[in-house]
Parts: sequence; structure tokens; C-alpha cells
Amino acid sequence: MSKLSLLAAAGVGYVLGARAGRERYEQIKVQAQKVARNPKVQDAAQRAQDVAAEQAAVAAGVVKDKVSDVASTAADKVRKETSINPAP
Repeated sequence: MSKLSLLAAAGVGYVLGARAGRERYEQIKVQAQKVARNPKVQDAAQRAQDVAAEQAAVAAGVVKDKVSDVASTAADKVRKETSINPAP
């Protein structure tokens, strides 16, 4: 079980098992919404999104180059094999 699913299960268990149940859930929800609307949190989330987009572009370029190299190597091997052992 991953840490995220464990935390989610613990949170659900807490909310469902708490005597105050719905009232406590609403308090937690309101606090989470306040945090999400905080300008500092919004800025940090935007910066994280920008960095992720940059890194994804870099990774895509690296993958493209690697795939091209591997495809070229595979094609060379096939050509070499067919020239050594031609089909009947």
C-alpha cells in the first residue's frame, strides 16, 4: 500500500469514526480551502507547474534522441543480419 493511499485511508477512517463526524469534516474542509486560496500557496503551485512543464519538455527531447538512436541501431543490426544470412 502506498503512503498516499495509507494517508487517504487514515483520513477517511478519522472522519467516519470521529464523534463529531460531519462537523469536524466541514472544519477540515474550510481550512483546506483557505490554504488552497492563499496567494503564497497559489504562487508556489504555479512555480511547481512551470518547473514540471520545463522538465517535461527536456525529458521529451532526451527520450526523442534516445529512441532515434535505438531505432537506428536496430535497423543497422537488421541490415547486417540480412546481408550475412539472406533469406532463401
